[in-house]
Amino acid sequence: MTDQTIETHDVEDRPTKPALVKGFRCRCPNCGEGKLLHSYLKVNNECSNCGQELFHHRADDGPAYLTILLVGHLLAPVLHLSYVHWRPEPLTMFLVLAFGCTALSLFLLPRLKGAVVAYQWARRMHGFGQSA
Repeated sequence: MTDQTIETHDVEDRPTKPALVKGFRCRCPNCGEGKLLHSYLKVNNECSNCGQELFHHRADDGPAYLTILLVGHLLAPVLHLSYVHWRPEPLTMFLVLAFGCTALSLFLLPRLKGAVVAYQWARRMHGFGQSA
């Protein structure tokens, strides 16, 4: 029998929680200063401040699913309470909730994409994006 040794590479630890906060703010998960996204949802190739490569991180449909989940869970109680307490006209309720749903979705989507990309960065999960 032969002894097999497992090589471990010393890699710098990347704390997840601070990276998630920076990503939610749409900032570079490494330095927290450079912009993470451009054109609303496109990930920058690299951070303009620290040069951290970001092009290989892909969020795909994760942020959209999280946005739908959060918006649904936040607006469902609002729908219920407004109907039970005030009984607004159906058209009024539709317009208010449609505007609220759209506004909340547009607000959350880039922030959740930033958080997903930051999570990938913190966990060293590299997607199969474009090569440098």
